[in-house]
Amino acid sequence: MAGGLLRIGQLADMTGTSADSIRHYERLGLLPAPGRTEGGYRLFPPAALDRVRLIRSAVRVGFSLRQLATFLQQREAGYAPCRRVRAAAAQILDGVDQQIAELQASRNMLRAMLRQWDARLAKTPPNQPARLLDSLSASTPRVARASNTHLKRAR
Repeated sequence: MAGGLLRIGQLADMTGTSADSIRHYERLGLLPAPGRTEGGYRLFPPAALDRVRLIRSAVRVGFSLRQLATFLQQREAGYAPCRRVRAAAAQILDGVDQQIAELQASRNMLRAMLRQWDARLAKTPPNQPARLLDSLSASTPRVARASNTHLKRAR
């Protein structure tokens, strides 16, 4: 680390991310363009550590990289995007609440299905098919819709 500057691999290691992610953050404007050595290696200032950690934390709670780039660019231009940031976080929370509701509905349907299957199995002689999977065909649209919607990420 010459003069406190970090090469991309060092920054990646220190923040638990990859060099590719750091280059991606730079392309999106999340990180200012770093200086370069004569050999073309990127040299990041120590402040880049905090910025990468902020990016990773924001993504972890649900902000998109594009949203975050907009907010950070506004902030660096002298604006205060705080109300927009708060509104975006509220929207993320609404999405999480919706996902939780969908997961709870899916759990309830699965519990009901298991009760039906247990009853069906209790009436099925040993070594005879109970056709449990076949029973799904009548309710597939409802079950699939409820159990797969949680896979979509709210933005």
